Amino acid sequence: MTESRSLTPATARRIALAAQGFADKRPSGPPTRRHLRKTLDRVQVLQLDSVNVAVRAHYMPVFSRLGAYDRALVDDAAWSHSTRRPRLLVEYWAHMAALLPVEDWPLMRWRMQDYERSGGHWAAIADANPALVEDILSVVKEYGPIGAGKLEDVLGGSGGGRGKPKGGWWNRSQVKVVCEWLFLIGVLTTGARVNFERRYDLPERVVPPEIYAAPAPDAETAVRELVRRSALAHGIGTEPDLRDYYRLKPERSKPALAELVDAGELEPVHVRGWRLPAYVHPEARVPRAVRGRALLCPFDPLVWFRERTERLFGFHYRIEIYVPEPKRVHGYYVFPFLLDGELVARVDVKADRAAGVLRVPGAFAEPGTDHARVALELSEELKLMADWLELDGVAVGDKGDLSSALSALCG
Repeated sequence: MTESRSLTPATARRIALAAQGFADKRPSGPPTRRHLRKTLDRVQVLQLDSVNVAVRAHYMPVFSRLGAYDRALVDDAAWSHSTRRPRLLVEYWAHMAALLPVEDWPLMRWRMQDYERSGGHWAAIADANPALVEDILSVVKEYGPIGAGKLEDVLGGSGGGRGKPKGGWWNRSQVKVVCEWLFLIGVLTTGARVNFERRYDLPERVVPPEIYAAPAPDAETAVRELVRRSALAHGIGTEPDLRDYYRLKPERSKPALAELVDAGELEPVHVRGWRLPAYVHPEARVPRAVRGRALLCPFDPLVWFRERTERLFGFHYRIEIYVPEPKRVHGYYVFPFLLDGELVARVDVKADRAAGVLRVPGAFAEPGTDHARVALELSEELKLMADWLELDGVAVGDKGDLSSALSALCG
């Protein structure tokens, strides 16, 4: 048996950064749909999250890699469709609630079937109210894309004169639960979002017909492909890393990983200091250096698995949204700052739209960093982010060892 290659942590870090697009220069002009597609091919998944303190989570990873871009690029890719500009993304549960390439819809059918088989509270409500399921699907077919609130109005008899479908005056919370259940099992999907509200539609009207009609692979084949895509997005990762990207269970991911290794599609390697074996995708690049800067939201694919973040960068990172304010160490919604391949600082960020400024209540340097250079680069990236969000400037608070220098540069 051949002994696996040994890599330094620095090499592993550069591989990971290149796989996520951070070894590429940002476009010199306004990013286009082509640039977006290239980014999506790298990251595979854009996580959705309801938090809107700075900017919605699915927009930020694209900014981190491409710089200032028109957010309509993502909106059009995810929630509009025409023969000239076909939809690129569809919503489903991947890492968490996420946007993923429309081509991946068949790869998720096993998960939809798993949800349907496993049942649970939501399924029990749907099973107990078959007429409600029928009514919801009838209304979505007629009105869709339609939000849960509008659905409740129609089912409650205030549907704008079109009449109420045959059925009961349904409990409003039951309508939402059943919609989400139908979303989980793939009977409904998201046709559009307006002010982040999900507008439900039938998947056959959202997913391109040739993809919707494509036969679904069996669970083992689909999981193996998801592990392969996870490895492409990681460049290098341990089995738990690769499993986490699509939130796979170990009893599914481990056999899939073993098959990919046996087929020569992934290479086992040893990274010095890592407790578990790592696996490298054959297309992974190993740049000699990684230059550039980026602010990373808490849900960026590079840092969303905190154990890997600490292993790759020596950066202990936890989101503190749910921590009581007096106990927060760094702030409510903290962004790591990437500079030349290292995580060198973290900043608490809030878009104050009423005042027209990007607020930075706290800014903290990592130990051993050059504070002056970090503050300079960080100030430029914050100014770029403020301009991208159509804010007038950056207002820095007084928390953290970078705040004074940063304030002077942003003032």
